[in-house]
Amino acid sequence: MTATAQPVTSATVPQTAATGSRLAWLRDRGMGASILVAALSAAFGVVLVETTAYLGAVLQADPFIGDSETLAFVVGILSVLLTAVAMYVAAIVTANTFSTIIAGRTRQIALLRLIGATSRAQRAEVGRQGLVVGVIGAALGTLAGLGVSAVGVQVGSGLIAAQPDGFSLAQPMILLPAIGVALTTWVAAWAGSRRVLSVTPLQAIGGSVERTHDEVSQTRRHIGAWVLLVGGALLLAAGVVLGLVHPLGVVVAFFGGLLSFTGLALGSVLFMPPVLRLVGRMFGTSATARLAAENALRYPERSSRMAIGVVMGVTLVTMFAVALESVKQMLIGQQGGDVPAEFFTPFDAFAGVMMVLVAVSAVIAAVGLVNLLTIGVVQRRRELGLLRSIGLSNLQVRRMVLLEATHITVAATLTGLVLGVVYGWIAAQSLLGSTPTLPDFEPAGLVAPHVPWLPVAIIVAATALLTLVAAAAPTRLATRVAPVEALAAD
Repeated sequence: MTATAQPVTSATVPQTAATGSRLAWLRDRGMGASILVAALSAAFGVVLVETTAYLGAVLQADPFIGDSETLAFVVGILSVLLTAVAMYVAAIVTANTFSTIIAGRTRQIALLRLIGATSRAQRAEVGRQGLVVGVIGAALGTLAGLGVSAVGVQVGSGLIAAQPDGFSLAQPMILLPAIGVALTTWVAAWAGSRRVLSVTPLQAIGGSVERTHDEVSQTRRHIGAWVLLVGGALLLAAGVVLGLVHPLGVVVAFFGGLLSFTGLALGSVLFMPPVLRLVGRMFGTSATARLAAENALRYPERSSRMAIGVVMGVTLVTMFAVALESVKQMLIGQQGGDVPAEFFTPFDAFAGVMMVLVAVSAVIAAVGLVNLLTIGVVQRRRELGLLRSIGLSNLQVRRMVLLEATHITVAATLTGLVLGVVYGWIAAQSLLGSTPTLPDFEPAGLVAPHVPWLPVAIIVAATALLTLVAAAAPTRLATRVAPVEALAAD
């Protein structure tokens, strides 16, 4: 018995034992995209660190403002915050990816439990896999970030007159995003594998992959989600109130936004189904449309994991756009509306750079959607094979998968736009509420939110394109396997 149980507890993935390679699990579907997410996050952090260091050196070399380090400090703070946001997005995407992978291994894990493996040993194996994914992604991202930074320095040397002497890309701070991404991915994998602990040996004889709506509604994890959501909302309100007397209210609001969105992410299985149900009514009453809507609602964990990454990306971009537009409109109001266009040229340039940087986080979330949708189709081969065996054509199955992706992205986009406007207004209010305004230099008080419609239109168009890209590979996979073969698959 001991000889049998020992290799079982040390290997979760069957391919590892079959090939004799300890890293064979890297070929599993979803692992490559997880490495890509980690690499994007690390590269983003490295580029921000190098950009901050380069701009600081340029400012010090400037003959007029070389003695002032205020701007360099502000750029450094933005670098830290944006890197933290990128790692936060990557952590949620990675945790969702590993949750989906574990859901697909439910029967396999149950079989291992049946012959003596422990759930904790299997979860530790998943954690080690997450650490390996994080280390590989961080290493690749660091190299890519250094390459992009080298090109950026060369371009900057041709555009900026005051060049710093002896600037080097060998900045010790680039180790921080690399180490942070590796550790974040490891923690995310550990968090995403918590379902391993709830898998029982009896599930080995069943076909359960995702928990149903009734099973999800009974989980105790929602208590923590509500605590984070309510606590974050209170901090957001405190940030708005404090912002009426001091700009540091934006710091309180930042942590409130972080906590509240984490609560939304953890409790997405509670908050997303009503939105999905509302959006589902927009797709008509045809058989494929009803199937797509029901699939999104029947297993809310799967749909919510796919949606929350898009919600996060749309929220971030919309939040920055609304906050920057609100600042701009307040400045215009102080000048009586008569402001020359060139007055806002530096502001618009800064806003453009910020939007591009924030868009990187949205790209990370988009990669997560494509990855999760593809994994989901692979794990549903039996279901899709059954649909084809009872008469659905290849075209109908493809259309159903496309409608599912559209259903989820539309619901996520609408949710992200609403959250982005709210968070953006809170950010502007907590920062500008105490700002003296002309002509009597009284505090600004309540700041009206302003929604820039061009970025919103770009977000909607980008989401539509994302839907097509995300559904391209899964729709091909959905009809690649013959119905009989799909029904026989484990």
